[in-house]
Amino acid sequence: MQTTWAYISNYFVYSAMAVFTFSFIAHAFETAFAVRTPENADSTAGNLLVKTLDYKRTEKTARIATALMILGFVLLLAGVVARGISAKHVPWGNMYEFSITGALAFTGAYLIALRKHDLRWLGLFVSISVLLTLGTAVTLLYRDSSPLVPALKSPWLVIHVIAAIVSGGVFLLANVVAGAYLYLERVEERGSRPAWLQRVPSLEVLDQLSYRLVAFVFPLWTFSVIAGAIWAEAAWGRYWGWDPKETWAFITWVAYAAYLHARVTVGWRGRRAAWLCIFAGSTFLFNYVYVNVWGTGKHTYSGL
Repeated sequence: MQTTWAYISNYFVYSAMAVFTFSFIAHAFETAFAVRTPENADSTAGNLLVKTLDYKRTEKTARIATALMILGFVLLLAGVVARGISAKHVPWGNMYEFSITGALAFTGAYLIALRKHDLRWLGLFVSISVLLTLGTAVTLLYRDSSPLVPALKSPWLVIHVIAAIVSGGVFLLANVVAGAYLYLERVEERGSRPAWLQRVPSLEVLDQLSYRLVAFVFPLWTFSVIAGAIWAEAAWGRYWGWDPKETWAFITWVAYAAYLHARVTVGWRGRRAAWLCIFAGSTFLFNYVYVNVWGTGKHTYSGL
């Protein structure tokens, strides 16, 4: 039965990857075919053709792309649940399980934000990011279902890790928005936006959205770090030991705290705030990839 559920989980994850691929293609089709040139444009007078976006032409494709994103989220959720049933514990015992759950949280953060903000333009980047995460998980990080190591057999596994996963998903979404800000700012410095960027919100909206995402989830990340310290005391008899993963989790906390402080107290906006947000996100990714896979210390059970 355990092996059966493991196979079911794999099928769901592979199916989710296929659906996210179609979602990516649909989002790309939506953007590409929404670009049009006005029929009355004069191409013989040496003037540049002014291209615009007409999303009415691709509205059906856009709806399909979003529906596929939702379907991919549901399939990936089923894969994560089936993995937990197979392993007989919450599926966060190794890097493969953490990665597929992280991809689920990232997609969920995007879909929730999509309900309040017009973020469909982000679907192209979200779908490819999720595909890269899942592709890495199934090809390089996959491990068979196995019992938890003794240090992980604690209720804090659910409390601490789920807080970290949700925080990471929202942090990465904020980083994508900050990256979009920096790219769009550079484009606008060179002139007007190209047609395919017309749907992206203004720089002010992107700046504010990135800040709101970080401000929303920062308390949860703070709780995750505190919960990890409490768990460490229960498992290893000390709250803090400057283990590499603990250290980088604290560095991420400091970096995002500096970002919020710079915005609220110092008044940073725009480019400086975006770069600081991306720097903070890079510390999280370093912890997630390098420290988990190649690092040493008491958290090596999360590695390869």
